[in-house]
Amino acid sequence: MFYSFLRGFIRVLLALINGHAKYLHREDLPDGPYILVGPHRTWFDPIYFALGASPRKFSFMAKEELFQNPILRWILNHANAFPVNRDHPGPSVIKTPVRILRQGDLSLIIFPSGSRHSAELKGGAAVIAKMAKVPLIPAVYQGPLTFKQLLTRKPVTVAYGQPITVDRKLKLDEAGQAQVEQQMQQAFDQLDREIDPNFHYVDVTGEKRAAKAEKLAQTEEKAEKKLEKK
Repeated sequence: MFYSFLRGFIRVLLALINGHAKYLHREDLPDGPYILVGPHRTWFDPIYFALGASPRKFSFMAKEELFQNPILRWILNHANAFPVNRDHPGPSVIKTPVRILRQGDLSLIIFPSGSRHSAELKGGAAVIAKMAKVPLIPAVYQGPLTFKQLLTRKPVTVAYGQPITVDRKLKLDEAGQAQVEQQMQQAFDQLDREIDPNFHYVDVTGEKRAAKAEKLAQTEEKAEKKLEKK
């Protein structure tokens, strides 16, 4: 009940802030549970992924530090989130989502790169999909990348792709995972081109971090030179 209320509230809020998003191919989404996978481009792209796939409800991973706050923990638990230790992920990072998917009530949102600042795909989604016997559904987001850009009412478009089935006989060693990762990346690229043939993702936050790091390095270099002169 809380999830449905939260989803409705966020839908209205985003419509007021940014207008109505455009969703492509959501009529092709499966009726049963699945894993929604996509490149992680902004902190609110999972929100748009979930809104577009409504009325399907989703579970998602959240770093365990967020669960230390009792109020935030209550919200996350009722929003179908489960904690993950990013530094030392244990067996539960696979077992928990597999159990959730097998129950059939919820689907799952996973970003295979694990971060907004990495384009390298990882194999966890393929392992979970194979064990839970559910398809991977590729999705991409194009639109504002920061909250400030969101307020400018820059259009948001989300596109969903065709299911990727992980063969039960496929051995998910390095070669097997690379095969699934290639399928996902090809699907992401195809969906991006469908929305905008000239699309190129720019990691705004990553660029700012890099600029700050470069400025800090220059400051340290100047300080060292001054000390050498003394």
